[in-house]
Amino acid sequence: MFSSAHCARKAAPAARGARINHLGDWGTQFGMLIAHLQDKFPNYLSVSPPIGDLQLFYKESKKRFDEEDDFKKRAYQCVVQLQSKNPDFIKAWNLICEVSRKEFKKIYDCLDIRIINRGESYYQDKMIQVVKEFEEKGLAEVDEGRKVVFPPGCSIPLTIQKSDGGFTYDTSDLAAIKQRLHEEKADIIIYVVDSGQGIHLQNVYAAAQMIGWYDAKVTRVEHAGFGVVLGEDKKKFKTRSGDTVRLIDLLEEGLKRAMDKLKDKERDKVLTPEELEAAQKAVAFGCIKYADLSHNRMNDYIFSFDKMLDDRGNTAAYLLYAFTRIRSIARLANITDEQLHIAAQETEIHLQHEKEWKLGKSILRFPEILQKILDDLLLHTLCDYLYELATTFTEFYDNCYCVEKDRQTGQIVKVNMGRMLLCHATAAVMAKGFNILGIKPVHRM
Repeated sequence: MFSSAHCARKAAPAARGARINHLGDWGTQFGMLIAHLQDKFPNYLSVSPPIGDLQLFYKESKKRFDEEDDFKKRAYQCVVQLQSKNPDFIKAWNLICEVSRKEFKKIYDCLDIRIINRGESYYQDKMIQVVKEFEEKGLAEVDEGRKVVFPPGCSIPLTIQKSDGGFTYDTSDLAAIKQRLHEEKADIIIYVVDSGQGIHLQNVYAAAQMIGWYDAKVTRVEHAGFGVVLGEDKKKFKTRSGDTVRLIDLLEEGLKRAMDKLKDKERDKVLTPEELEAAQKAVAFGCIKYADLSHNRMNDYIFSFDKMLDDRGNTAAYLLYAFTRIRSIARLANITDEQLHIAAQETEIHLQHEKEWKLGKSILRFPEILQKILDDLLLHTLCDYLYELATTFTEFYDNCYCVEKDRQTGQIVKVNMGRMLLCHATAAVMAKGFNILGIKPVHRM
């Protein structure tokens, strides 16, 4: 439970669209943290410890765990005390979890994430029942003191209980899938976790089917794996010191660069301070999300601020600028959303120009795109579609007048309401696409 990337091992939407962040908040790592907490802040029970950087705190405890035998023994003893629910150890655990929750909230607020945090601790009592159920059905075997399960078609067994009586990731993952199926009543479960966990998850799914928790023909349980983020040197994305890049630091850097970009374009001279801040957040956070989602999630990709903030090409910056430009057409023609709504009921749209046809056909492809991403869970398809829609709209707008003005007075002479409705439909589809991707557009940029 140390950084967003480290903890968010799984996120599984349940039947009502629940997003669950499956956190590593139990086990050996917390034994290390509690032992280190006792040494560094011995009065932690009476005075809340000032842990500012939990990632650094974890690195310190891990170094001691790897290098000091006495500390390692104490860490294991702390795990036993924690799992026995010793009040002092539960308090230490809660203190550490609270620091982590506060760090998560900063990220959730930036990225507008609504999610349920549910740690492995939630499943502790349920794990006992999981082991019991596998034993009662004759599906568990004893191997050198361990209790293991051999799912059909899997070469590696799942260890559901260690020789010392402790549980493993295998046990908690089995308890979690059972809870989602039987208590959440999920009919679709999607595990969003790195591709390296693929074999492990297939074992979990196979065991859950073997014991009869679900039928794969009825319930969809799927792993949406993803690749690695690389730096511009094409190596795993790290800081100069070799540490993992923290997401909060990435977001703060994105905000700084987005503001620099907006000021380079002199947007600070035409936008109010509130509009400028909204545009800054839309560009920074939207570009970081889009850079991740616009690549095939199975592949590694190179992270580059310069590329993602470029307002040319398939980037969030380009799409956000395109969207605000499209929305401004009706505003500049003094046409309200209410007037467009009425016109949509009364106006026949005649697609006569080839660019009108091309845009109309592009808009109509949206349901097909949605079905495709539901089937294969590849969101880059939606990103590619939105980029194609925006470029198709540009072709249409460059060739088909929507508003005709008097060249001398600048007064509006004629409005082609059919084409205005095409603009409106394009903006509506883009807005829905942004909503699915978690990107917040703004009206002025």
